[in-house]
Amino acid sequence: MKKYAKQIFCIVTACLVATAQPAPVLAAAAETDETDVMAPIQGEETETGEEAQEDAGQQEGTQEDAGSLDQEGEVTEPITKEDKPFLALGANLTQQQLDKVLALLGIQPEELSDYDVIYITNEEEHAYLGDYVDAGKIGTRALSSVLVVKREAGSGIHITTKNISYCTIGMYKNALITAGITDADIIVAGPSPISGTAGLVGAMKAYSVMTGEEVSEESMDTALNELVLTGDIAETMGDTEKAEELVAYLKQEIIERGLESEDEIRAAIGEACGHFNISLEEHEIQDLTGLLQKIQDLDLDLDSIKHQAEALYDKLSKIDAGGFFDKVKAFFQSIFDFFKGLFS
Repeated sequence: MKKYAKQIFCIVTACLVATAQPAPVLAAAAETDETDVMAPIQGEETETGEEAQEDAGQQEGTQEDAGSLDQEGEVTEPITKEDKPFLALGANLTQQQLDKVLALLGIQPEELSDYDVIYITNEEEHAYLGDYVDAGKIGTRALSSVLVVKREAGSGIHITTKNISYCTIGMYKNALITAGITDADIIVAGPSPISGTAGLVGAMKAYSVMTGEEVSEESMDTALNELVLTGDIAETMGDTEKAEELVAYLKQEIIERGLESEDEIRAAIGEACGHFNISLEEHEIQDLTGLLQKIQDLDLDLDSIKHQAEALYDKLSKIDAGGFFDKVKAFFQSIFDFFKGLFS
């Protein structure tokens, strides 16, 4: 049997390589609520080619198939009119699109008059997003809609997305915390798959009107800057979770440690990239430095930022590739040791 030892060792080694390669992807897919594949930002008017489908029959088919991006999300309790929520609707929704959005938000059309409703216009989208997203990608119609309800202090932010193809729950949550928003249940919906970038504008505007707590222009600008930049970094990395975690961690670091200068912040970015095994391009480091300088200038709640960062760390620890590889390595080491003892 001794002459087969080398062949068996080769087989075991090949199994180790073959088994190790796909595992992190499988683990991530099992744990994440949102897809890690970032689609390029599409204009709010671009609903998976819907504009090209002019006849009503084709449009109706697209609407019926539009539930593919619904996620389980974090909002587990129904939001009803008794909760006195605020509804921010895209100003350019057709009646058919409005009906679809209301259904996704759990609102009966005949009860719409019972809700406090505000509208998000395309002009507002361009005003708030224009510095960070190409005008052609923002588009000409406002479609993203948001249902917001204030919850008790300490509840935290819980978000569910429906038909949102680009912005993830983590991206929304990080940005809303930067805007100073706490303790709310929020559902963001589109009539069919859309980017959802303008949904953040609706959420901030609805929260401000609902609570009477003004969201400053600086906070809104910084939050939108963060949303888009996180998406850009995630697209480059091909990993939404890591991008969200990196930004949340850096926000906590610069506020907790009082980092203000460009050199200090760049050093913190370098440390974080090493810690999370992330590589960024120089322009991404520059953009991230500028964002973090803006965040440092805001009067933010450190506890909310730390809680969100820790939640992301806990989530990612469950899909830690290093832990997986350690287990695989130990398993095959035991096999190797067995055959080594058998043939010695």
